[in-house]
Amino acid sequence: MARISVVDDVTLEDPVLVEGFPGIGLVGKIAVDHLIDAYEMDHYANVHCEGLPRVTTYHESATTLTTPVRLYADETRNLIALQSDVPVNPDAAVEFAGCLAGWFDEERVLPVYLSGLPQEKDEAPPGLYGVSTGDASSRLAELDIDEPSESGIVSGPTGAMLADALERDAPAIGLVVESDPQFPDPEAARVLIVDGIDAIAGTSTSVEGLVDQATEIREAKRQFAKRMQQATQESSQAEPLKMYQ
Repeated sequence: MARISVVDDVTLEDPVLVEGFPGIGLVGKIAVDHLIDAYEMDHYANVHCEGLPRVTTYHESATTLTTPVRLYADETRNLIALQSDVPVNPDAAVEFAGCLAGWFDEERVLPVYLSGLPQEKDEAPPGLYGVSTGDASSRLAELDIDEPSESGIVSGPTGAMLADALERDAPAIGLVVESDPQFPDPEAARVLIVDGIDAIAGTSTSVEGLVDQATEIREAKRQFAKRMQQATQESSQAEPLKMYQ
């Protein structure tokens, strides 16, 4: 049965939710993992939706099992983070998006979806672009986030959830960051946080760990990236639209 199972009472008012599904450069996952650690966010809820593998997750120094997709909350910052340890089956992405959409509406959540745009690395910092649906467009317009420099498409569970928001004219923001197409990209995740998430959520996140420990983070995520390479169609990513023309 599709549901969000709350495990900790937290009072939130029109919160910002940041989604961290695995994708290109693992930028969304790296960013969300960092937010959860930086703010010591509380395990708020387990996500039970169609499209998720029937697996459970356990954690270091804890005996309680959890779902592979979870919500964490920071009551002080009015912030929710969606952490995912698994990809979503592309055939079930629409059902999964619908599962979350009802809860988003009920809790008056503003979801912020994260995608990596494959880009070979050079000396320039990764570019960051913002897109939106519903009345989130006015909020995005107030921020110093660039518009896309070319047409593109967002796929995977992130694309499905943005498509659901567009269909329902519900508010949502998408952040697209240029990312390493082959390896975990902590630098792109840093740009996502500093130039995107912090601006939207009104937070000021320390990212020293992402910069100083970039090599360590790359190694820690490398095995995860290998698993994702076997399921690239399930990954959330942005791609230039000209690839389909």
